[in-house]
Amino acid sequence: MKPETAADHWEVEALYDTCFAPGREALSSYRLRDGVPPVVGLSHVARDADGILAGAIRYWPVRIGTTDALLLGPVAVHPTRQGEGLGGMLIEGSLSHAVPLGWSRVMLVGDAPYYRRFGFSLLEHVVMPPPTNPARVLGRALIEGAWDGIAGDVTRWTH
Repeated sequence: MKPETAADHWEVEALYDTCFAPGREALSSYRLRDGVPPVVGLSHVARDADGILAGAIRYWPVRIGTTDALLLGPVAVHPTRQGEGLGGMLIEGSLSHAVPLGWSRVMLVGDAPYYRRFGFSLLEHVVMPPPTNPARVLGRALIEGAWDGIAGDVTRWTH
C-alpha cells in the first residue's frame, strides 16, 4: 500500500467504475466532494507485485456544523482480488495516518455489517444530504470521544 499520486488518478477512477454501479457520481457523497481535493497523505492504492492496481481508498474533508471530519470513500478492491483482506488493509493502513495529520473522526456511507468490524457505528445525529439512507451513515472516533456531541448536517468543506 502506498499513497495515491496524480499518476494513479485515472486508473483508480477506472477501478471505481468497475466496482460500483453506473451513476455512482450522482450520489450525495459526490456532491460533498465536488471541487474539493482529497486529503493529502490519506488516499492510498494497493498494487500487486507486477504493479497492477488491486485496490484504492480516498478521503475527503467535510464539515458537520463547524466541526471537521473525514469522509471515507470510495474504497474498492478489484473483483479478482476480493476476499483477500485488501479492503481492511486499505482502511486500517490509511487511517493509521489520520491522527498524525490532525484528524480525529471519520465517517462514511456504507454497509454497517461490513464496516462494524473496523470500528464504525451508526451516527444517529449526523445527517448526510438526501437521498442518503440514515442507517448507512457510520462513523469511527480516531481519538476517544471524537464524535461525542457532534450532530447536524454534513456539508462541503470550505477553507
